Amino acid sequence: MIALREVSFAYPGGAFRLSVPALDVAAGERVAVVGPSGSGKTTLLNLVAGILVPASGSVRVGEAEVSALGDAARRAFRIQKIGFVFQDFGLIDYLSARDNVLHPYRITDALTLDADTRARAEALAEKAGIADKLARRPKALSQGEKQRVAICRALLTRPSLVLADEATGNLDPDTKGAILDLLFERAAAEKATVLAVTHDHELLPRFDRVIDFRDFRQKAA
Repeated sequence: MIALREVSFAYPGGAFRLSVPALDVAAGERVAVVGPSGSGKTTLLNLVAGILVPASGSVRVGEAEVSALGDAARRAFRIQKIGFVFQDFGLIDYLSARDNVLHPYRITDALTLDADTRARAEALAEKAGIADKLARRPKALSQGEKQRVAICRALLTRPSLVLADEATGNLDPDTKGAILDLLFERAAAEKATVLAVTHDHELLPRFDRVIDFRDFRQKAA
């Protein structure tokens, strides 16, 4: 599902450089990425999603070489094929929880917002335990409820790949377990691969494999 080859990336003007000779994630795998702050974990997710483009090397997701696509094509691919759960939830404050879940369908012509999509959103919210919260705006939701909204949004498009950046960060232990259960259950139902950044080592036994990212961060010459 994911294949990186000879990937190099650096932020302009900084001392950070990421070098990934090879990294593979199989279809259907649940893989955790760990490592200290600044090691490049979030940068990896952004490269896989096509939010960032490597200076050299290739990033493939499924049959697509994401790193070779233009801006518009990468954005369309990301919306259709990748569900991204952001660390800060990425919810839009002035939209209801329902409209946040449906938001991917409102920002591209590549997706069609129809009655079936709306019904699927309601069903996801029911599974996530937030069906009675859909009319509320983010400020009226708890941290755990916001994360559930973000997961529903990420899964609504039936992505083949789910990327999660600290999806359980800043949540209490019981909520962390419930959030991971929800993410894994719904990803499995859609036969999606999961690549998740986490600092919570207690959750690592739940994953199929763990990648320690310390080896991929290098200082710029």
